Amino acid sequence: MRLMVTGGAGFIGSAVVRQAIASGHHVLNVDKLTYAANPENVANVQNNPNYQFAEKDICDQAAMAALFADFKPDTIMHLAAETHVDRSIDGPGAFIQTNIVGTYSLLEAARSYVQSGAAPHDFRFHHISTDEVFGSLGPTGAFTETSPYQPNSPYSAAKASSDMLARAWGETFNVPVVVTNCSNNYGPYQFPEKLIPVVVINAIEGKDIPIYGKGDNIRDWLYVTDHADALLLVAQKGAAGETYNIGGRAERSNLELVKMICAILDEEEPHAAGKKYDTLIKFVSDRPGHDQRYAINCDKIEKELGWTPQMTIEQGMRETVRWYLDNKNWWDAIRNRGFDTSGRLGLGK
Repeated sequence: MRLMVTGGAGFIGSAVVRQAIASGHHVLNVDKLTYAANPENVANVQNNPNYQFAEKDICDQAAMAALFADFKPDTIMHLAAETHVDRSIDGPGAFIQTNIVGTYSLLEAARSYVQSGAAPHDFRFHHISTDEVFGSLGPTGAFTETSPYQPNSPYSAAKASSDMLARAWGETFNVPVVVTNCSNNYGPYQFPEKLIPVVVINAIEGKDIPIYGKGDNIRDWLYVTDHADALLLVAQKGAAGETYNIGGRAERSNLELVKMICAILDEEEPHAAGKKYDTLIKFVSDRPGHDQRYAINCDKIEKELGWTPQMTIEQGMRETVRWYLDNKNWWDAIRNRGFDTSGRLGLGK
C-alpha cells in the first residue's frame, strides 16, 4: 500500500510507520514536529527507499492537497492530534485547532482527491480516535461501536468532534471513511509526561510517583505494536463507513498499574538502599472531569477482521519498563528541550 500517515513522528504514529515499512508498504509521514513528536522515533526507517517525510501542518489545506496529488495514497491514516488531557485543561485552543480544524482540512483535501478521480477505487480515509469520546463507564460493561458519545474533557470533546466530521464527510461527500477507537496505549517511545514513563522515570530518580485521587480510575491497556497491527489491518481490510473498536482486554486501576510497574522496577533496577519503589507513591488532587472507567469491547474487529491483541499486560509492561531503563538518552534529550512555567515538557525544541 501507499500510506499517508499523519502524526507519524509521534508515539502511536511512529509505531505504525515502523511496522508499515517493515511490512513493505510505501509511507509518507506527515508531521508538524510539535513538542510530542520526535524524529528519533522513526530514525531506523528514515533511509529506507519506501519512506518519505514531509514537515507540514495538517491545518494547511493547500499543503495537504498537494501531498495527496504528489504521493497518491491508497489510504490516509490520520493520527495527528493533541492528545494529553491535562494539557487540554490548561489550554484547550490547540486541541480545537489541531484535532478539529486539522481534521476538517484533511477531509477537504481527501474530498478533492476523491472527486477529482485521482484516488484509487479502494481509497480509504482512516480516522484514528480514542475510547475517551464515549465518556465514563460504571463498574461493569464496555464501550461498543454503537455507544453514545459523552466526552468529558476538552481533549475528548475535540476528538469526538473530529469523529463526527469524518462520518459526515463520508455520508455527505462520499469520502470512504473508516474510524477506529482505541483504549489507552503504552509501550516504547511514549512521550515522558504520560503516566507510565512518569512512573518509571520518577521512580529511578527517587522522586514522588503522583497518582490522581485514590488511584481507582480504571483503564484498558493496549500495547502500541498490537494497536499498530490492528490499524494496518483496518487500513487493508476495513469497510468504508464502518467503525472498529480496538482494545487490549487488560483493565487495571491506576494504582494497580503503578504498583505493577514498581514491582517490575524492584526486579529490573533494584534500589541501591533496598527500598521498594512503591513507597514513592503519592496521591495528589484529582484532575477536573476525570473519567472513572474505560473498557473496550473489541468483538467486532476480532470476528470480522481476525485481529486479537498478542501482548499480555504483564509481558508488555515489563518490556516497556526495560525500554525506558535502556533508553535514558531518548527521554533525557526531550527533557533537555526545556519546560514551560507550568512544568510542561518539550516546549523549547
